Amino acid sequence: MFAAAGVDGTLVIAHLDGDPVSVHNAPRAAQRFPTASTFKILNTLIALEEGIIAGPDALIPWDGRLHDMPNWNRDHTLASAFAASCVWCYQNLARQIGAERYRSHLARAGYGELAEPFDPVAFWLDGSLTISALEQVAFLRRVILRTLPYRDASDEGLRRVMLAETTEQHRLFAKTGWAARATPPIGWYVGYVETPEDTWIFALNMDTRDAADLPLRLDLVRAGLQAKGIIEPPEAEP
Repeated sequence: MFAAAGVDGTLVIAHLDGDPVSVHNAPRAAQRFPTASTFKILNTLIALEEGIIAGPDALIPWDGRLHDMPNWNRDHTLASAFAASCVWCYQNLARQIGAERYRSHLARAGYGELAEPFDPVAFWLDGSLTISALEQVAFLRRVILRTLPYRDASDEGLRRVMLAETTEQHRLFAKTGWAARATPPIGWYVGYVETPEDTWIFALNMDTRDAADLPLRLDLVRAGLQAKGIIEPPEAEP
């Protein structure tokens, strides 16, 4: 699938129990790349746990500054900020969280590697925080099983904002990311799928040539999940 798309990348698909695991490009799956907006998964948990924001429907007011992404130029809730990958929204939360609490939470969650010194409102954007696809899967497993030291309310809030798709056959919880400052830029798509029988975790990263490659992140994950029989092709869904 990667060859057909003409891109270099990796895809890990793992059962919640840890076995079986399917990996394309194992060396790359173990290589760390900038987290980009996939960090919003843990960042959301942190903001909820620290009481920086009350819940998925809590308001993040827009200050009126114009941004390149039109969908950012408005008030957001936590849920809509996550869906829109709104950078200024999460930077607003980051200013209230602060560097010390970030250090503590990253260590507590066992999340990737943080280079010091770091900018507490940009470290997930500027390459200071890196993570591998295999580490993303391990982190998401802890999120799903709720073995991280967070309150049930925080876990439930994250689950609500991560829900990206619901069909009769499955529910998809996910987050995209694009490390546009990296060379080459790195695209991410990470998350998990719940079916009536099982839960499967996935993590994809790939080199991107430009923004036109970004839809491939979702397309490749969906094709991989379909190839493994985890989700049905669209024509099979009623």
